[in-house]
Amino acid sequence: MTSRSATMPYLPPQKRSHEQVTRWIQNVLLKLCRTWVAVRDAEIIGYAALDGDMLEHLYLRPDVRRQGVGTLLLDEVRRHSPDGVSLHVFQQNTDARAFYESHGFTVLDTNDGDRNMENLPDMTLRWTPNSAQ
Repeated sequence: MTSRSATMPYLPPQKRSHEQVTRWIQNVLLKLCRTWVAVRDAEIIGYAALDGDMLEHLYLRPDVRRQGVGTLLLDEVRRHSPDGVSLHVFQQNTDARAFYESHGFTVLDTNDGDRNMENLPDMTLRWTPNSAQ
């Protein structure tokens, strides 16, 4: 939740409690997705979750951004995705878009927000091994 509010202040307020998010992580995310967790000094500082070839989540604690942690997580995701990886990103999330584009992702489509619960315009990005820079 800290990452979400720090990096995407334009999102509507989170409607789920910490307990609801924790249950969702335990009962949905960890059961449906291949998940990698970044740990430093016994503290979780970020995670990535892959469902098939769709990167569903890549979040970092705000205080560890721009230290290479996101790149390490993304590299691990790509290593386990030999045919490529897709993801959705909010159009307003210019930092995330720049991060993914710097790692060889290209825009596949844009959407007016009808496919996400926040109802905000988003885009689909895709990386394939032969498009790597």
